[in-house]
Amino acid sequence: MQQTIDIANVNKYYKIGDSRLHVLKNVSLQVQPGEFLAILGPSGSGKSTLMNVIGCMDKADSGTYYLNQIPIHEAKERQLCNIRNEQIGFIFQKYHLIQTYNILQNIVMPLLVRGMSLKEAQEASMDMIRMLGLENRISHKPRELSGGQQQRVAIARALAGNPALLLADEPTGALDQNSGKEVLKLFRRLNEMGNTIVMITHDLNVAQAAGRVVRIVDGELFEDT
Repeated sequence: MQQTIDIANVNKYYKIGDSRLHVLKNVSLQVQPGEFLAILGPSGSGKSTLMNVIGCMDKADSGTYYLNQIPIHEAKERQLCNIRNEQIGFIFQKYHLIQTYNILQNIVMPLLVRGMSLKEAQEASMDMIRMLGLENRISHKPRELSGGQQQRVAIARALAGNPALLLADEPTGALDQNSGKEVLKLFRRLNEMGNTIVMITHDLNVAQAAGRVVRIVDGELFEDT
């Protein structure tokens, strides 16, 4: 069966002074198309490094990584940039919205960078805005929205390019409890619609919203049972 993510025996090291820190230790992970996976781990466990590898923001020092059968471990930086732009939708804890842009502009801009025409980008953005119930907020700036609304804008921006993978880094970390529950409910709905989601979190309650949970401990990955 074709896998969205196929990582095998990945290792990652960081040099600190004269020593070498082994951050990811023979990590293997497969994610099927349409799966909702949570990677659960405390600070310092290696989950951020693994997220950077999955998101093509950093390369492993050894092992293989295929994203939709593309050999990421062999890709050059220019190709990785295109893969990040076209294959992966990023959702961050701090939203990363441009404060001087309104909601529509925040969603449109990455699509223009990707090469869409303005008309195509606006149409794709409006589809996501309607799906996420933000129609009455399109002219608002991020500071005029609640945290939950800003995260919905970030999700709309990630979805507008129709990525193969949604990668969410602590997506409820900056939200109050009710807003966090709403975002997780939205993730489950997106997953039911066929979106592949990988969510990084330190919170077991958040992780349990996913269909499958793996744990990372001291750079090693374990399947939850």
